[in-house]
Amino acid sequence: MRLLVIDDEESIRKTTTVVLEGMGHEAVAAGNRAEALRELDMARFDVAFLDLKLVGESGLDILPELLKSSPQMDVVVCTAYASIETAVEAMRLGATDYLPKPFTPEQIRQTLRKIVKTRKLADRVAELESRLSTQAPAADLTTCEPAVQRVLDVAFKAAATPATIMILGESGTGKTVLAHAIHERSLQRDNAFVTIHCPSLSRELLESELFGHVRGAYTGAVTDTWGKVAAADGGTLFLDEIGELPLEIQPKLLRLLQEREYERIGEAKTRHAKVRVMAASNRNLEQAVREGRFREDLFYRLRVFTLRLPPLRERWGDLMRFAQGYLESFSRQCGKRITDFSPQVRQAMEAYAWPGNLRELRNVVEHAVILAGGDQIELSDLPDQLGQTALPSRGDAIKVGMRVSLEELEDEHIRRIIAQTASVEEAAKILGIGRSTLFKKRKAKM
Repeated sequence: MRLLVIDDEESIRKTTTVVLEGMGHEAVAAGNRAEALRELDMARFDVAFLDLKLVGESGLDILPELLKSSPQMDVVVCTAYASIETAVEAMRLGATDYLPKPFTPEQIRQTLRKIVKTRKLADRVAELESRLSTQAPAADLTTCEPAVQRVLDVAFKAAATPATIMILGESGTGKTVLAHAIHERSLQRDNAFVTIHCPSLSRELLESELFGHVRGAYTGAVTDTWGKVAAADGGTLFLDEIGELPLEIQPKLLRLLQEREYERIGEAKTRHAKVRVMAASNRNLEQAVREGRFREDLFYRLRVFTLRLPPLRERWGDLMRFAQGYLESFSRQCGKRITDFSPQVRQAMEAYAWPGNLRELRNVVEHAVILAGGDQIELSDLPDQLGQTALPSRGDAIKVGMRVSLEELEDEHIRRIIAQTASVEEAAKILGIGRSTLFKKRKAKM
């Protein structure tokens, strides 16, 4: 943490800062109110140790100014003139704790431990409240598909280890949900789960977001900033779409993984972070390595465990169970009593390829619930792209794994792709065959 020591005795300031730095924190000293406020104006601090008896000033008078300048900061008041009255008054004014002088290093450690524990609980409550406020459907990590179950079994075995985990899969397959589930089953579960979306920022801002920067490191860096690595210390750092990480930043991430060390931008001081790293990608990273867009050493360091989440089109056994779960959740949110999907809707959903995977399924069900006027979802409630897949019934839909020939399986797949595309060219591109080949296959089935 970044700590501010406010005391008018130079010897106490030096001793306290040495002790705090020896504990692994960064400490800055101030001898009076003006110096303290100047430091708070330049940088963010987690905790301030405030002497109540300063030359010509009272710590009780300064305390409200400190909290006004930095509302998220915890203030620990210290004095050799300890009394119940001053302790009560300090707490009333917003102090977090009270230390009588002289205090020992162990007393400081205990005080900081209490602050850290309280902050973790507050962060946990905030995270849970955020989840509840979104009223999102609960994550479903059950499956009837053996391939998916094998992925989950490996994931939850690896969760209890510090091993780095790479989660691969198309967009919308639930990579972030799985990462959260692994974190909840890990030794880091009581600490932060911090996500950074690699494609969302420029190289400069992404590096600052990851590692932090010091004041003046670049144009616009007006204060010291701690990055996501520091925020995830003791917990999990989840790098979403790691394939978009710029080459210039990749050596710094590799150093973090191998040495647990990093440096903020504009600062030469080496810092340490005990973080469990997980990454996700919808890209072919092996191809990115071959093309020189991703470091080979970083690639192998990240894939201690590699988990591949299948797309929804390969999880037909789970499709309607997921849809039913979303239906119940969104029905409650909308104050409706919609209990099922019509047979035509089920046929359309099972015939659709779901290129957006679980994310698209969720959006489709929410859309249908909002439009539905009865107690079940009808074809007219579905978005256009699904309504077009409601072809005349051909008996039980053919699915992967059924006891059917390859010819029948191919015929059914081609039929479904053609039903949901706007042109033969688009269908041929998805199928990975030429336009003339697709025409021949269609003609052979006529």
